Amino acid sequence: MIKSTYKILLSTAKWYDRRDFVFIEFLVEDSKDVNVNFEKSKFGFSCLSGTDNMKYSNEIDLFESIDQDGSKHKRTDRSILCRLRKAESGKSWPRLTKDKAKLNWLSVDFNNWKDWEDDSDEELSNYDRFSEMMGNMGGEDDLPDLDGADDESADSDDESKSFLFL
Repeated sequence: MIKSTYKILLSTAKWYDRRDFVFIEFLVEDSKDVNVNFEKSKFGFSCLSGTDNMKYSNEIDLFESIDQDGSKHKRTDRSILCRLRKAESGKSWPRLTKDKAKLNWLSVDFNNWKDWEDDSDEELSNYDRFSEMMGNMGGEDDLPDLDGADDESADSDDESKSFLFL
């Protein structure tokens, strides 16, 4: 009988915050036997890596509560992306973990980070005012007459000159 032993490692992960969800991506290539456990205030992840047959396991005490039923994960060839639905939608998470400790395996995914908190009603009303202002500027009838703008003879002198730079 062959008994295999696995050294358990922490998977490298990136996370980012959205209005209704928190996303965590575990960077494990060719994963198999993926197990994701969504609890109200805790999150667990484990898998085997197909490339080096290593066992990865991470457990996180979350900053806030999540909706376990609304949380999902998706496995790809390069990673496992987990989408945790916030129990309290619209509340920003300044960090993923309950404790302020710096975890060397976890980093912020700045490529996907968005300051959604700044999408306030005031900014939307500014956009509405801008749209209204653009609408009040008039239509096509108010544009100046551009007849002859495509006439190439007006600047034919400039086009006939050639310059040689050394």
